[in-house]
Amino acid sequence: MAEPSESPTLSAHDALARLREGNRRYAQGVRSVDAMLSHSRRDDLLKLQSPVAIILGCSDSRAPAEIVFDQGLGDLFVIRVAGNIVAPSQVGSVEFAAERFGTRLVVVMGHTQCGAIAATLEAISSGQKGQGSLNQLSIVNRVRPSIEALMSTDLVLDPVRLRREAMRANVRASVNHLRHGSEVIERLAEEGGLAVVGAELDLATGEVTFFDDGLP
Repeated sequence: MAEPSESPTLSAHDALARLREGNRRYAQGVRSVDAMLSHSRRDDLLKLQSPVAIILGCSDSRAPAEIVFDQGLGDLFVIRVAGNIVAPSQVGSVEFAAERFGTRLVVVMGHTQCGAIAATLEAISSGQKGQGSLNQLSIVNRVRPSIEALMSTDLVLDPVRLRREAMRANVRASVNHLRHGSEVIERLAEEGGLAVVGAELDLATGEVTFFDDGLP
C-alpha cells in the first residue's frame, strides 16, 4: 500500500481551478509541457503521491480524465466504472484517497453519449429489466432510480435532451451518494474542506462543465 503524501494539500478551490485550466487546454487541442514530461517523475512517485483531485468517471474510452484535464502521472486519483455509478468499492476508493493523500476535491464526471445511460433508458421504456448479464444489469439497476422519473416528463419527446438530462441526473445522484453515504467523506467535508462536485464532459467539444451545486 502506498505511503501517505507529505506534500502540501491543495485546497478544493485551487484543485478545481487547475482542472478547469487543464480542460481549457484540452478543448483547444494543446498540452502542457509538465503533463507531457510527467513520466520522468516515475522515481519520485515510487514512495509518495499527492493527487490534486479524485475523479470518479465513466469507463468510456473517450473520457480519460488525465487527458481531458491535461494532467500528468501522479496528478489524479482516477476511479472509472461504466455509468460513473457509486457502489461500495467506489466509495471506499474515494475514502482511501481522501484520507491517505489529503486530496480535497472529488469530481463525479459523466459525459454525453453514455452507453450506460442509453441502456438504462431502453430498459425503462421497454418495460423490461434490461439485457445482458447479471453483472451488466447491476449497473443499469444503479442508474435507473435517478432517471426513471424523467420518463414521465415531456423530455420523452426529445431523445437527445432526455439522454443529456438523464446523464446529469445520474451524476447528481452519484454526488449525493458520496456526500451522504460515507461517514468518512462527511467528516472530511465538515472538518477538512473536502468538496464533492458533479461535472459533465461534452465529447463533441471536449469541454467539461462543472455543476454549480457544491462548488468551492
